[in-house]
Amino acid sequence: ELQIFNKNKVEYIQKKYKVEGTKNKTEEVEESYIENIIRLNRGKLGTFYMTYSDSNEWRDRVYKGVIEAAGVDHIIISDPRDGKRYILLNIYLTWVEFNEEINYDYPLR
Repeated sequence: ELQIFNKNKVEYIQKKYKVEGTKNKTEEVEESYIENIIRLNRGKLGTFYMTYSDSNEWRDRVYKGVIEAAGVDHIIISDPRDGKRYILLNIYLTWVEFNEEINYDYPLR
């Protein structure tokens, strides 16, 4: 079963897999919400593109930093140049770029 839905301008995909050797039991793979993908890439340097549509002064901003943590509604990054930390709200996140491979493998629970 494949379900696609939109949340905070980002599409997420949820897949359900039948696990071999179980009787009529379906186990789920970790859902691929943006905060889970960000958590899998903790410690990596990323470029975060944010859009503040209600602000003329802060319309589009770009932040570059090392991922420290991610929650349901936020991402915490630190600037490697000066150690300054930022809490970015996921509602404003447009996309993220990495200059290396993205970790995206979820183990079965």
